[in-house]
Amino acid sequence: MKFSEVSASALHGVLSNKLRSILTLLGVLIGVAAVILLLAVGNGSAQQVASSINSLGTNTLSIRPTSTGGTTASSTGGTSASSTPQITMAVTNDLSSADLGHVASVVPETDTTQTVSSSTATESNISVIGATPEYFSVTTAKVGTGAAFTSSDVTDSSKVAVIGTELAQDLFPGASAIGQSISVDGTTLTVVGILTEQSSTGMQDPNTEIIAPITRVQSSFTGFGAVSTVLVAATSSGAVTAAESEVTIELNQLLRVTNPADEPYTVTSQSSLLATQQQSADSFTVLLGVVAAISLLVGGIGVTNVMLVTVTERTREIGIRKALGASRWAILGQFLMEAGILTLVGGILGVVVAVIGAQFKINGTQPEIMFFSIPLALGVSVAIGVFFGVYPAGRAAAMRPIQALRSI
Repeated sequence: MKFSEVSASALHGVLSNKLRSILTLLGVLIGVAAVILLLAVGNGSAQQVASSINSLGTNTLSIRPTSTGGTTASSTGGTSASSTPQITMAVTNDLSSADLGHVASVVPETDTTQTVSSSTATESNISVIGATPEYFSVTTAKVGTGAAFTSSDVTDSSKVAVIGTELAQDLFPGASAIGQSISVDGTTLTVVGILTEQSSTGMQDPNTEIIAPITRVQSSFTGFGAVSTVLVAATSSGAVTAAESEVTIELNQLLRVTNPADEPYTVTSQSSLLATQQQSADSFTVLLGVVAAISLLVGGIGVTNVMLVTVTERTREIGIRKALGASRWAILGQFLMEAGILTLVGGILGVVVAVIGAQFKINGTQPEIMFFSIPLALGVSVAIGVFFGVYPAGRAAAMRPIQALRSI
């Protein structure tokens, strides 16, 4: 029997029961689309976080205190002794003036959450960040309209602030926020700048932040204790390791730490964060792929079920064809081809659905299709169809003509 005849018979078998074939296609379609889309979501999420980390620069170090109790600074600049040293503004000033060879800048940061209001609106749970002017060059926060505060504003504890674009629109709808006054937990600040729009990758939306001189935030909200974070910019990406070593040695001297195990802080580089994120993203993507593969496997089992029913219903046809001289391989080939057609068409439709679905954000993440996932999902779907079609096709091919005719 010619290949064209086998193909025509297989196509006729698929089209003879359209509803059953459509439902089978749907199972394969969902499986293939799920594999491609879930892998795309995992890849898109990884790229989004990686972009956020990279935008900070691979030459940036983050120093975070591991203790909250200890040395505190007074409003006059003095300190009160305590059992555990802390990284205060005085310590960061000393670190900045130490003239470390591989350190370009040191940016202390403190943060709090407050209720913010204008004459027309009120917003709660707004992140208020206290920093120095270098914060705008080290981080992704860039001033788009107006200007950043200055070193003089930090020295004078000026009541000025730079706010996010979304917060500016919420507090001053239809009007410019530049030069306007906002009340932050009773403290009046003048808006001198508005940040450019940023992508949100965490729980806190950077477009609703307020950034003010660190001395003003400490004076009005957090007190003159430990800072929340110290951002250190190395002179270059290649100098990060050297900068980390210099900063660690200098901080231990300033804090009088003799045993590295007692260091009251942790130092993290953006490159190490990127490596950790990549490992997590790979694991997350694999997990999503496994979950999607299960649905594809279920679609394959559905093909088996449909083909078994088809063989049972077409027992007479099989008997007649074998009685007329159809070979075992012709019967086997026909039913395998039917399974292949169902999974191939279902796979192609699944790819189309996945490509269309990837154009829309899913839970705030823009899916990025991994191109190898398309031929992989399509190939696996066809392979699963053929694999699961072998048993029912084998049953059909093994029938003896006389038995097949008697069973009707």
